[in-house]
Amino acid sequence: MRRATLRSLLAHKLRLALSAVAIVLGVAFVAGTMIFTDTLDRTFTALFQSTASDVGVTAEAGFDAGVDGTAGTRPVPAELAQRIRGVEGVAAAEGYVQAEGVYLLTADGQVLDTGGAPGIGASWITDPELSLGELTEGRAPERAGEVALDSGSAAEAGYTVGDRVTLLTPGPRVDATVVGVFTFGEDGGLAGASLTAFDLATAQDLTGAGDGYTGIQVLAADDVTDAELRDRVAAVVGDGYDVQTAQQQADEQSAALEEGLSFITVLLTAFAVIALFVGSFIILNTFSMLVAQRSRELALLRALGASRGQVTRSVLVEAAVLGVVGATLGLAGGFGIATGLRALFGTFGLTLDGDLVLSAGTVVWSYAVGVVVTLLAAWVPARRAARTPPVAAMREDHVAVERSLRRRTVVGAVLAAGAAVTLVGSAVAEDGGNAPALVGVGALALVLAAVALSPVAARPFARALGALLPRLAGTAGRLARDNAQRNPRRTAATASALMVGLTLVTGFGVLGASANASVDALVDDALRADYVVSTAVGQPFTPEVADRLRGLDEVAAVLQERFTQVQLDGQAVFAAAVDAATLDRGLTLEYLSGSSDGLAGRGVLVDETTAEARGWEVGDTVEAVSAGGQRAQLTVGGVYAANQAVGSVVVSLETDAALGGPALDRYVHVVLAEGTDAAAGRAAIESVVESYPVVSLKDRDEFAGEQKGQVDQVLLLINALLVLSVVIAVLGIVNTLAMSVLERTREIGLLRAVGMTRRQLRRTVRLEAVLISVYGSVLGLGLGLVLGVSLTRALAEQGITELVVPGGRLVGFLVLGALIGVVAAAWPARRAARMQVLDAIATA
Repeated sequence: MRRATLRSLLAHKLRLALSAVAIVLGVAFVAGTMIFTDTLDRTFTALFQSTASDVGVTAEAGFDAGVDGTAGTRPVPAELAQRIRGVEGVAAAEGYVQAEGVYLLTADGQVLDTGGAPGIGASWITDPELSLGELTEGRAPERAGEVALDSGSAAEAGYTVGDRVTLLTPGPRVDATVVGVFTFGEDGGLAGASLTAFDLATAQDLTGAGDGYTGIQVLAADDVTDAELRDRVAAVVGDGYDVQTAQQQADEQSAALEEGLSFITVLLTAFAVIALFVGSFIILNTFSMLVAQRSRELALLRALGASRGQVTRSVLVEAAVLGVVGATLGLAGGFGIATGLRALFGTFGLTLDGDLVLSAGTVVWSYAVGVVVTLLAAWVPARRAARTPPVAAMREDHVAVERSLRRRTVVGAVLAAGAAVTLVGSAVAEDGGNAPALVGVGALALVLAAVALSPVAARPFARALGALLPRLAGTAGRLARDNAQRNPRRTAATASALMVGLTLVTGFGVLGASANASVDALVDDALRADYVVSTAVGQPFTPEVADRLRGLDEVAAVLQERFTQVQLDGQAVFAAAVDAATLDRGLTLEYLSGSSDGLAGRGVLVDETTAEARGWEVGDTVEAVSAGGQRAQLTVGGVYAANQAVGSVVVSLETDAALGGPALDRYVHVVLAEGTDAAAGRAAIESVVESYPVVSLKDRDEFAGEQKGQVDQVLLLINALLVLSVVIAVLGIVNTLAMSVLERTREIGLLRAVGMTRRQLRRTVRLEAVLISVYGSVLGLGLGLVLGVSLTRALAEQGITELVVPGGRLVGFLVLGALIGVVAAAWPARRAARMQVLDAIATA
C-alpha cells in the first residue's frame, strides 16, 4: 500500500500542487501572524524590561485607563524622592518627568515624521545607574536651552552636537542647542517614537508638572532583592501610590500594549481562517475527483486483499503529505507576510527593530493547521473510496450513485433559521456593544447554511441561467449547462470558495460606503465651524495654537476640543472636554433637556443613551474619578441626542483640568467673523497654523475627506487581504475544471470524433466556468448584502448612522465573477482542446 500511495502521489503532482497552494496561503497567514506578533512582543518586552528600574513609584491610578493616552496622571511630590532615599536597601532614587506632545522639527521646518508614533519629552536622569539612555555623543542637558536627542531621531533629521533645533511642546515652541545624542535601552530602539531629553527644571516647566514628578525610579543595593525593596518602599510612601518591581512594570506595560494591539492578531487570524476555510473546498474537490478517477484502481486493491482501513489510510496519507508540503511552504511564506506587515506598520510609526522571531510554537501550529485541515477535507472522499464495493467499481460502466441532498437541506435550513434569529437579535439588541459579535455569529451561520444548501440550488440555478447558453453558443452552451448540472455537489463546492470571498468583500464594501456617508452626514449636521485644525494621525497638540487664533480679527470664535477618560459613578467612559463658551458656535448639539450652560461650574452633559442607561436627569449629581485618581462631584447640566462629534459625555476644559487631564487639544474648531472673506480668513488662519507643522487646516469638505480617507485606508487593507481568498477561489475553479476535463477524457474524444471543433470545446469549458463563478458571485453578493446591512445597523452607536448600498460596485463584483470564470478556464480549456482524439477515446 505504501508503494501504491507513493505512485499515486507522483502520478497526480500537478493536481495536488493546485490544492497545496490553498494550504500554503492559509498557513502563511497563520505563520505570518504569529511571527509578527512574536516579534512585536519581543520588541516591546525588551524595551520595557531594559527601561524599568529595580523599583518604580508612580501615583496610583483611579481606574485602569489602558494605553489610550487620553487620561491625565497625578504628579508625584518631589519630597517623596527624599523619603525613599532614606529607605534601607535603596542605592539611589531619582524623580523623572515625561510627557507626550514634544515634536522635533527638521532643518526645513517640518515635523520629524514618526508615522503616528508619539513624540516624547523627558527629563534626563543624572544618575548613570538609573539613566535609561546612554550618551554616544556630547553630554547631558544641564540648563534651559539645551537638549539631547535619541540617536534615531538625530540621524533621521541630520542633527549632531552643537546644532540648533526647534521643538514643538505642549507649552511654547522651544529653540535649543543639541548638547548630546543617546541610545535608549539596551538596543537603542524606540519602536518608531522620538525622545527628547531636557534638564529636570525645563521638563517640569514644559509639561506643567510644577515641582512634581511623573514617577520615581529606585535602584536596589546589591544585597536586596527587588521584591524586598518594593515592600520597604511601599511601607514608607503609604497609600495612593503604585510601587512595582522591574518585572511587574514590564509585565503591566506589555499586557496593556498587548490589549491595545490585540486587534492586529484578531484581524490577521480571521483572514488565516478564511483562507483555510476557502482552501478546504479545493482540497475536498481535489480528493473527491481523484478518488472517483481511481475507483477501479482502489477496487482492484480491495480485490487483492486490501482492507477498507488500508484504502482509507492510503488516501489520507496522500492528504498528509500534501498538508506537510503545504505547511512547509506556508511557513516560509509566513516570513514574507511578517516582513510585509513590519514594513506596513513601520509607515504607521510602529518600528520593530531586530530580526523576525520564529518560535517553536509558530512551527508547531503551522504544521498542525496545514495537516489537520487537509486531513479533514480528505476524510469524506477517503471513506467514500473505502465503501465502494470492489466488483461494482471494477465494472466498465460503473457510475457512482448520487447521494440524496435531504440531509444537507435539513442542516442548511436549521442553520439559516439560526442565522436569521441571530441577525435579527443583533438589530434589536439593547446592548449595542454585543451587536457586532451577534452579527459575526449570524454571518458565520449564514455562510455555513449557504454552503450546505448550495448543492440544492446549484442545479436549478445552472438550468435557469444556462437556458440562455444554447441560444448564445449553440451546442457548446448546451454542453456547458449540462456539465454544470451533472454534479451539483462539485459545482457548489467550487462556487462556495468564491462565494466566501465575495461575501466578505461585498459586506465590507457596504460598510465602507455607509461609513463614508455617515461622515458626510456628521459634518453636515454637527460641525458648525468653518475650519478645523488637527493632526492627520490624531495626536494631541499644544493649546498655544488656539490662543493665537483667538487673537485674529478674522476669527469670531475658537472651540477647543480634547478627549479624556473618566469614571462616572464607577463606569469608565470617554469624555470630550470643550470650551463651554464657544461650544454652540463650533458644534451643533440637539438638547433634549438643559443646554450648554449646564457646563458651568462642575457641570456635565450626557447623551440620551447614557442618561437612560444610568437613570440620570438634569440636576443629578455624579461622582467623577480620573485615571490619575482625582475626584470631583459633577452635576448633570443637559441631555443631548447622540452625536459622534463629542461622544457620550461632555465636560468643560476647566473640569477636565481639575481632573488632571492633559492640556493638549485634539481639534480646534474655528468660526470666521461675520463678513470676512473666506480666502482672507483662511490665509489669516494659515499664517498661524504654518508655525506648527504638526497640525493642518481643513475646511468642512477637507475635514470630511480626511476622515473618509482613514476609513478607506482600513478597508483597503481588509480588501487587500480578502483578495487572497478570491485568488484561492480562482485556483479552485482551475483545479475543478482541469480534473473535470480529465474525468471526461473519453467523452471529449467522442465529441471531437463526431465533429466538435477545438474552438467549440474551449468555449464549452469556458462557459461552464462562467456558470460556476457567476453562481458563486450571486451567492456572495446576496450574503454580503445581508452582512453589510447587519454590520451597519449593529455599529449605529459607533457612528455608522447611514446605510448605503453601492449598486455600481456590486454590479462590478458580478462582472468580476464572470471574468474570474473566463480566466480560470483558460488553461483547462486549452488542455481539453489539445487532446488527441483517438487517445481520448481509448482512455479507460
